[in-house]
Amino acid sequence: MSAERHSPRAKPEASILDGANGQGRGPLTRLDPRAKLLAALGFSLVTSLCASPWAATAALSLGLGLTLAARLGLGPVLRRTATVNVFVLFLWAFLPWRLEIAPDVLEASLVFNPPGLSLAWLITLKVNAIFFALTGLLATSRVNDLLHAMAHLRLPGKLVTLFLLFFRYLFVLHREYQRLTLAMRVRCFTPGNNLHTYRSYANVVGMLLVRSFDRAERVFQAMLCRGFNGTFWVLDHFAWRRQDTIFCAGAAMALAGLIVLQWGI
Repeated sequence: MSAERHSPRAKPEASILDGANGQGRGPLTRLDPRAKLLAALGFSLVTSLCASPWAATAALSLGLGLTLAARLGLGPVLRRTATVNVFVLFLWAFLPWRLEIAPDVLEASLVFNPPGLSLAWLITLKVNAIFFALTGLLATSRVNDLLHAMAHLRLPGKLVTLFLLFFRYLFVLHREYQRLTLAMRVRCFTPGNNLHTYRSYANVVGMLLVRSFDRAERVFQAMLCRGFNGTFWVLDHFAWRRQDTIFCAGAAMALAGLIVLQWGI
């Protein structure tokens, strides 16, 4: 797992926000991934604990600022924002209503629930704030660099290895799924609400499991042949610079402001 110190002119390998021109072109690209990981962790923790709409709105403003500073592609960011908010829509569909049952009549009625509406709004603010902050902070680094930073921050080695293998072979499994579905279309498969469709998709899932197990065995044997002992050794290391210290100090001040807005400390 090589993790070179990247620069704005470096050719991106893979970022968490694929399709956004790699790592973006903003100033966040030049920061140490360790600083960005720490900021992302602190921001997510403080924002998730916010119960005040004002604090959540301030957190959303910070998240949007980070995404704008990252200068990522607008299209991929909007698509992922829409995907995240699809799940939030379910909250808006159910939380603003409550079931009211009369004690002397065996019937129930659906009534408007203002606290539920406020809760849905608060959750929407916090979800989008965390999403935009993580997008701006993590999508500006290559995945290899983020995993290297996780190892430097003393996260369990097995967890880092699991993340690395998951990211590497997720796309392999996706290509295998595309091959299987293409083979089904070549054979004039037309999905419908019938037993044949369910059986066909069950076969696809089964073949994916079998092929992924077979590939995992072969990959593991190849790794053992190359001397793998459970550790991915890194050749290059990050250099903490003054701009990273300034960024961490600014992030700490912003989080302190959120804490003051929420708890008045």
